[in-house]
Amino acid sequence: MIPQASYDIIVVGAGPAGSTAAMYAARSGASVLFIDKKQEIGNPIQCAGFLPDAGEVRALLPDAILPETLDNCPDSCILQPIKTQRIIPPNGSVTEFPVGGTVLDRRRYDQFLAEQAARAGAELMVKTRVTKVEGTTVETSGVFGKHRISAKAVIGADGPNSLVAKSKGLSWKPGSKETSVAIEYQVRNADIDPDALEMYFGKDFVPGGYAWIFPEGKDRANVGIGVRTGMAEKGVSAKEYLHRFMRNHPLAAPKLKNASVMNVIAGIIPVNGAPEKTATEDALIVGDAAGHVIATNGGGIPPAMIAGKIAGETAAEFVAGKCKLEEYDRRWRQQFGKGLETSVQARQLMDGIMKSDTLMNAAFKFISPEQMKAMQCGKMPAAVKMGLQALNRKKK
Repeated sequence: MIPQASYDIIVVGAGPAGSTAAMYAARSGASVLFIDKKQEIGNPIQCAGFLPDAGEVRALLPDAILPETLDNCPDSCILQPIKTQRIIPPNGSVTEFPVGGTVLDRRRYDQFLAEQAARAGAELMVKTRVTKVEGTTVETSGVFGKHRISAKAVIGADGPNSLVAKSKGLSWKPGSKETSVAIEYQVRNADIDPDALEMYFGKDFVPGGYAWIFPEGKDRANVGIGVRTGMAEKGVSAKEYLHRFMRNHPLAAPKLKNASVMNVIAGIIPVNGAPEKTATEDALIVGDAAGHVIATNGGGIPPAMIAGKIAGETAAEFVAGKCKLEEYDRRWRQQFGKGLETSVQARQLMDGIMKSDTLMNAAFKFISPEQMKAMQCGKMPAAVKMGLQALNRKKK
């Protein structure tokens, strides 16, 4: 496909945030081009892909308006329905609570979202990299050759190292960006509970984060870790921590002793909330590019898609002369900004405690299952906040 010389809106990145933005912008009557550097949408995948049910998302973010593609996930994109979540602290005691959701086939789901955008009228360019953003003109290079394409607005859905954000001065301030390095394996022949998500904590296995076993079928799972590099042992890589967890964790290792690794997935997760600004007069950022991630669990699909809907609709209104593009910043913060900030505050409170297995065990002992679920959703019950603050004072 040879692109036109100009569009109303160019979306950089065709993950859940970018495809949702492209779909809603096109539906609103804008001419849209969305661009992705991957040869095949959704491949390689870059996260475990747990998607909470719409009811769970509404409980987490009650003021958010969900895009229809988040509210109705096709059966063809579901690997495994989930009923239970388990939290396992260093001492191995298990906190369990019900949770509704599905583990996604991220390749199929990302392709489904891109297809919805294309059906709405957006044009897609795959295996095309944006090499420069100058004003509202982007330069691209890829399978369709080199092009210089102009627009009235640019949407950056191009991940935590967003070129759009850097080009538009929307990146985090130096030293304020916190990231977690995630590495995960898709495995077969694992002895797992197919109905349950499991999350493991402990500084010797996952410093500053957690390890997980997410079922993808009867004996299939996504096994991974998210590690904060600043809290890791010197010279120990995320991959080494993952191998340590799979081989040596007293509860996880027996489940994984016969597992075969079929696929390796890696990525960077921003866990410090959004930068001060996410929009300029002619550009905006969304998804991981804007830090739209629940910091307590690294979940980014729901907030990215909610923000994607807001981004697409706001950009379309902007090109129609109905609002300023900066209105996007106010709109997404109104819908879920408080939840995002609370999740960062909760993560910061847990940071000090995560440096000590003794303190972690003490924290998990006084937090009830209901409170644990609230924290996983980015909320911070007052009693839990007071208890964690007391443990942090004790540490000092």
